[in-house]
Amino acid sequence: MRLPQRALTAAVTVSALALSVSGCSGDPSSDGASTVRFGYISDYNGASLLAIADQQGLWKEEGLDPEYSTFTNGPLQIQALGSGNLDFGYIGPGAMWLPASGKAKVVAVNTLARADRVIAQPGITSIKDLEGKKVGVPEGTSGAMALDLALRKAGMSDEDIEKVPMDPSTVVSAFVSGQIDGAGLWYPLIDNIKAKKPDLNEVASTADFKDRAFPTAFVAPAKSDAKLNTKVVKVLQRANDWRAAHPDEAIDAAASLLEVDRAKVAADAANVETLSTADLVARTEDGTVAGWLDGLGEFFVDTGQLKKAPAAGTYYEGDLYTKAYKK
Repeated sequence: MRLPQRALTAAVTVSALALSVSGCSGDPSSDGASTVRFGYISDYNGASLLAIADQQGLWKEEGLDPEYSTFTNGPLQIQALGSGNLDFGYIGPGAMWLPASGKAKVVAVNTLARADRVIAQPGITSIKDLEGKKVGVPEGTSGAMALDLALRKAGMSDEDIEKVPMDPSTVVSAFVSGQIDGAGLWYPLIDNIKAKKPDLNEVASTADFKDRAFPTAFVAPAKSDAKLNTKVVKVLQRANDWRAAHPDEAIDAAASLLEVDRAKVAADAANVETLSTADLVARTEDGTVAGWLDGLGEFFVDTGQLKKAPAAGTYYEGDLYTKAYKK
């Protein structure tokens, strides 16, 4: 069963603790399936596999009945996992410091994303031009990560700008109204801004950092049921392979779940690199995924979000992921 997206959005964007979802993890639904409460962000990365799993009947095959809730960012979902209000969630690379700090477990890598940008008002054409200016950013997200990377590349730091912490929707409205000079944000939210500020400038992008990988992922509570995790991972893996084989139909499915124009979802999907499950398994086994996560961990140590970068194996359930695929 899927809860109405619009009815849930307002509540969960205020506070993860205010989330109200019927049923508890593992409780049987009317057809005997176990209820799974799943959070996601309203973009192609966050929604496509869930939409495909719905349309292809993959949840039912594993005896699961999902209840979906939309969130504006990954940290709120990690908070909801910790408070027992969610069973699974989706995060972008900028929130990966939370699993790395022991707040959650990564049960599946989703995509490699390059949707994050630093944008600026017309007339501001470089990161250097943002010196001393107001820059809005959702803290702990991939938008904040993009801003930090861009500042470092330009030989600058947070102290060179007036950084203003805001939730994503506030960043959008503040930029459109001219209250801030720049922002660290991501697509498709940037498209919402462009609709009213078409002459904004993109002054930095995670696509500029070819030597880094920015994985998105699905997460579970730090202490969770391995049997349930395996069932959910199997669903995600099958949906992932269907998405890889049917890219156009995957966009259709995501657009249907998100209730937005297909063209917007297609534009968002253009910022995403998808990988087959076999490829993700191989890259898990040869240490590539661990390398991606270790690289992010080192970055988060530099930003002060982590005191020390833990080994990826302490929070990425790589063995569970590979075994689920081989069963």
